[in-house]
Amino acid sequence: MGALEALITRASAVRLGEPAPSDADVADAFRAAARAPDHGLLRPWEFITIRGDARHALGEVMAQALAAREPHVPASVLTRERQKPFRAPLLIVVAAKVQPDHPKIPEIEQVMSAAAAAHNLGIVFHAKGFGTMWRTGAMAYDVAVKRAPGLDAHDHIVAIQYVGTPEAHSPDDWRVDPADFVTDWTGVPPD
Repeated sequence: MGALEALITRASAVRLGEPAPSDADVADAFRAAARAPDHGLLRPWEFITIRGDARHALGEVMAQALAAREPHVPASVLTRERQKPFRAPLLIVVAAKVQPDHPKIPEIEQVMSAAAAAHNLGIVFHAKGFGTMWRTGAMAYDVAVKRAPGLDAHDHIVAIQYVGTPEAHSPDDWRVDPADFVTDWTGVPPD
């Protein structure tokens, strides 16, 4: 699959199963991720792979973090939270290891670089026939969840990429026509 086809046909998977990508496929994805735009060559990314039994540990961390944020959450919701890491055989936490007070590179640019790296991962996996779901939510901003795999409180989880063999994709009917959001500026301020 060529680059253009991979970009215009990529869609989030809604169900993922085995097999996960091979170690060689994952290594290719990381090489592509490291080609993300990176103002100042800070290399602000960190990629944390989670598979096998480590998904149990992550599920427990996520459930405990949810219980701490929402003490009255029902047990059934905590059980669902524990099961989230089992949506796919491989999870990749993409983090921005930011330098908050960098004298030249704003923190937002460091975060955007990590997000571009996460996008590159998804494109490579799609081109190789795998599917991904990019997730964040409250867990991505929770300090306890960040610390579990070794991130600092000021780091940003920009994506938890669920990766596996696609069993179903999101429908294409939600996509918009690019003409709906492309404008040409003529140099004259709008009214």
